[in-house]
Amino acid sequence: MKRLTPLLALAIAAPLLSGCIGLAVTGVGTAALMADDRRTAGMYLEDENIEWKAFAKFVESFKGSHVNATSYNRKVLLTGEVATEDTKKAAEEAVKSIPSVREVANELAVAGNSSITSRGNDSIITSNVKARMVGNGKFSPNHVKVVTEAGAVFLMGLVTEGEGEAAVAIARSTSGVSRVVKVFEFVSAK
Repeated sequence: MKRLTPLLALAIAAPLLSGCIGLAVTGVGTAALMADDRRTAGMYLEDENIEWKAFAKFVESFKGSHVNATSYNRKVLLTGEVATEDTKKAAEEAVKSIPSVREVANELAVAGNSSITSRGNDSIITSNVKARMVGNGKFSPNHVKVVTEAGAVFLMGLVTEGEGEAAVAIARSTSGVSRVVKVFEFVSAK
């Protein structure tokens, strides 16, 4: 009986601990990504903060629109669909009003909202582009953020000119990509 008690306790506790293990793994993964990021840890967190603030503004003011904000080094990329040109401009102004935002690249389309199938295809394209970047030998995939909307791939990051061109070549040659848009900031090669 004494041998069964610890096993029984472990069996009961295991489902409760599964979330902790996931958090620990996620935390380690985030730390590893940040170690290879050209942004400071503070800038990385500020970009996350900008995205959350933008999301809150969109939920509050742009119901019925499909608007995404992706921040990298305080430069925000807007993608998705809105019903009118005025809504597109209002979304940009809403993001510009976030105090730490430095620049906005407004790539919102004036169109009906994309379907769940289209968004799923975009996720697959993003995954394929990122997978093809791994082990490319010309740049670290952690230096490039990939966003896909309606088959268009947007590339963000702090990269050298050569790294940017290598990332564009990979994205352009990935199946399903209709166009590639560079939203990079360039740094000098070391």
